[in-house]
Amino acid sequence: MTKKKVAIIAGAGPAGLTAAYELRKRTDIDVLIFEATDAIGGIAQTYNYKGNRIDIGGHRFFSKIDRVMKWWFNILPPQGAPAADTAAKQHEIEYAVQVTMEYLCPEVGVGNDGVEEGLGVGVRAAENNDKTVEVKKKHDHRASAHHSKPQPKPSLPTSITRPAPDPEKEDDVMLQRPRVSRIFYRKHFFPYPIGITFLVARRLGILNTFLIGMSYIKAQMFPLKDETFLDSFYINRFGRRLYKTFFEAYTEKVWGVPCSQIRADWGAQRVKGLSLKRALAHAIRDLLSSDFAKSQRERETSLITRFFYPKFGPGQMWEVVAKQIVQCGGTLEMRKRISSVHVDNGAITSVMVEDMQTGELKKIACDYFFSTMPIKHLIGMMTPHPPALVTEVAEGLQYRDFLTVGLLLKKLNVVEKGRQIQTDVPDNWIYIQDGGVRVGRVQIFNNWSPYMVADSKNTMWIGLEYFVSEGGDLWVMPDKDLIELGIQEMEKVGLISRADVLDGCVLRMPKAYPAYFGSYDQIDTVRHFVDAIPNLFLIGRNGMHRYNNQDHSMLTAMLAVDNIIAGVTAKANLWDVNLEMEYHEEKKA
Repeated sequence: MTKKKVAIIAGAGPAGLTAAYELRKRTDIDVLIFEATDAIGGIAQTYNYKGNRIDIGGHRFFSKIDRVMKWWFNILPPQGAPAADTAAKQHEIEYAVQVTMEYLCPEVGVGNDGVEEGLGVGVRAAENNDKTVEVKKKHDHRASAHHSKPQPKPSLPTSITRPAPDPEKEDDVMLQRPRVSRIFYRKHFFPYPIGITFLVARRLGILNTFLIGMSYIKAQMFPLKDETFLDSFYINRFGRRLYKTFFEAYTEKVWGVPCSQIRADWGAQRVKGLSLKRALAHAIRDLLSSDFAKSQRERETSLITRFFYPKFGPGQMWEVVAKQIVQCGGTLEMRKRISSVHVDNGAITSVMVEDMQTGELKKIACDYFFSTMPIKHLIGMMTPHPPALVTEVAEGLQYRDFLTVGLLLKKLNVVEKGRQIQTDVPDNWIYIQDGGVRVGRVQIFNNWSPYMVADSKNTMWIGLEYFVSEGGDLWVMPDKDLIELGIQEMEKVGLISRADVLDGCVLRMPKAYPAYFGSYDQIDTVRHFVDAIPNLFLIGRNGMHRYNNQDHSMLTAMLAVDNIIAGVTAKANLWDVNLEMEYHEEKKA
């Protein structure tokens, strides 16, 4: 009899769980997932504080990758009826009519409704086909190499076709939400990403707007030839004056270093083909087009006007996926970390797993190893040790850490020039451009989903996002002092009143953002080394040290499983994700 193969996955974030799900669905490989923390979802987890949920960094569920969209909808189908706030906020929703869903395995079944603590709910599972979601158009309601090739897993016929879920009655549902993100600068709101409109010009001042226009024209006529670093990248697309006004200070707040030290790769991934001219073109096109689906697919990601979102935040998606993997024979162990990785004859043969509570060590043999852990950690724990240059580059990779201060309020207190005080605004995110405060962005969780807030009708739940360095002054500051700092800064910029604060909490997330400085410009040295190990797959944001969005992290996992099934040992297709994809391209005429 052939020995059954084992895949070990380090990390229970989107990439790791996607890999595990795909392996259980499509192969007979045993899956073991080890997660060092006590939370499912990595940076896409949802933190629950007294029934008020925090989305770490904000996760919009929209992708130009059909495979990912179908995958999401098969776990949490799109809504078929209004949410709790649809009528009050006059949201325009495209409701699904019915959904067809396949089970990952018969044990998943129909499952339970309601979100449980821990691994979430049991739901209908697996991957969609092209006819999965039937959509009702624009319903406006005004009242989501050295191993042998593994044997394919027989497909399961079990599936269900049912009416699309009602979020007021069911929990396993993806909401469709409007995207509103703005910059708050000198007591004025500006569109994000920035574009020059009559309103923006009036708020910036006519002379300043004229100079911004001249600066943009100069950048188009005489572009900087060297776009190695981020400052040149932005200047060529927006002009120097607009860059200085809206990009420089905020970007340096995020990364903690000058833009002239950040590789332009980050800008290419986050801003992509966006420019001042394209932002204006999209604004005009919106006035002329009523075809939401077509226009969404044609626009730059940062200009998308609607997105899908799990009822209880992104962590719900991954809690459901984790539970299904376990129900279908996979193993998930929490508070267990990979402490060493053994390489023999050019392949991963075993790993050492440490129990974070007891310190107990256990050696486990494996046939495949998927790593979502930071590259510097992976290289540092390999035995025998990798070449000195590989280790040096890995050690030089840097990260930016992240913390959120959650504030529960009676209401907002937005002081905007020329307007009465506003107690509510429609934004998902508000970007804080002012350099006099350290907060970078503010999330309003009521606007992501009303179900993120224990009492969404009578309270506002916001998250103040700080981009920090682990061990720095903010990172080590006591929670009560961070909450006080958050209150002071929100009052200073004019978004809240201290008298409205009811409660607060702090959540820290280390290594949230792989940095495009340090030894990043030599990362190919590490890549060539790890790619030569045929059964090692680096996937996800930290696994590849690349600022991937959730959908791109998932796609790297899917492609890795594709490669295993096809017997392909080359890894180039994984590294190509989020580089030369339609996601970055202009639509051809």
